[in-house]
Parts: sequence; C-alpha cells; structure tokens
Amino acid sequence: MAKINLLPWREELRKQKQREFIISAGGGAVVAALIVLLAHFHIDGLIDNQNQRNAFLQVQIEVLDQRIGRIKELEKMKADLLARMNVIQELQRSRPESVHLMDELVRTLPDGVYLKTFTQKDRSLEMGGVAQSNARVSDYMRNIDASEWLTAPRLDQIQTTEVNRTRVANFSLRGNQKAHKPQSDETSQKEGGS
Repeated sequence: MAKINLLPWREELRKQKQREFIISAGGGAVVAALIVLLAHFHIDGLIDNQNQRNAFLQVQIEVLDQRIGRIKELEKMKADLLARMNVIQELQRSRPESVHLMDELVRTLPDGVYLKTFTQKDRSLEMGGVAQSNARVSDYMRNIDASEWLTAPRLDQIQTTEVNRTRVANFSLRGNQKAHKPQSDETSQKEGGS
C-alpha cells in the first residue's frame, strides 16, 4: 500500500486559519480601540460642554448674587426709612400731647404743692416735689386721677421735714400719660375753621 502524507495540507490549513484568526483578532482589537477612543473623545466633548455650561451658570449666579445683595441693601434702606417715617409720624402725633401734658401738670397742681423734678419715659411719668402738707399731696393725686391727660398716680415716698419752722412734705410719685387717639382731619378742620 502506498503511503500518502496529508499532514502538510492540514498544517497549512491550520497555519492559514491561525493567520486569519490573528488578523481578525488584531482587526477587532483595532476596531475596539477606535471605538474606545471615539467614545473617550465624545465623553470629553460632553464634559467640556458641561463645564462651559457650569462656568456660564456660575457667572450668572454671581451676577444674581450681586443683585440679591443690592436688593437686600435696598430693603434694609427701605426698612430704615419706614422706621424713620414712623418715628416722625409718632412725633407729629405726640406733639400736641406734650403741650396738653404740660398744661395738665399745671392744672392738676393744687395750691401749696410745687414740683421740683419731672421725668417722662414713654408714657411713664415721675414727679418729685414739695407740699405744705400730706393732704395737699393727696389732693394732687386725686387731681391726677381725675385728669383727662394723666392717670394712675402712685405715691413712692413722702417725708415730712421742718424747714424754717414750717413743716413741709417732700414727695415722689409716679403716674402715666393717657394715650389719646389722633383727631381725624375733619375734626381738626372743624375746630380750625370755627
């Protein structure tokens, strides 16, 4: 029988398949590397685009922060101006009250009572003075209680001393100024017109 050697043919086929495999594997690796590279460039482009958008937004946020700061300054100025206006309006309303208060202090003082000190803090009043007797101080407190502009007299202290062979009572008392509603424009015009 004749011997036929088929190995070289199979070996060549195996080598050819190996070359084809290496070529297709290399081609696949190159294609995969290209895909990864393209994906990397695409993602870098997206990141750069987002960074630009973030930078733009940051600039706009800073602009808005400056505007908000300015608005807060304006609101503070507005609040200060409103507070000043309220103080001025309160002073305007209370201006006649001061005149009435001083007038009422004189009207309520009975004969024989003299004020040495007078202090007002908001609506609280402190009065110190000298009276010819304790009864005159009582009269003064009754006059304050009956007053249209004064109220709630409270005696803090009273001391009787002798000055030049005359007995006098040094006293200090507290009271309050009554709050009066401001007159309407019509009422003040009627009073001013008549």
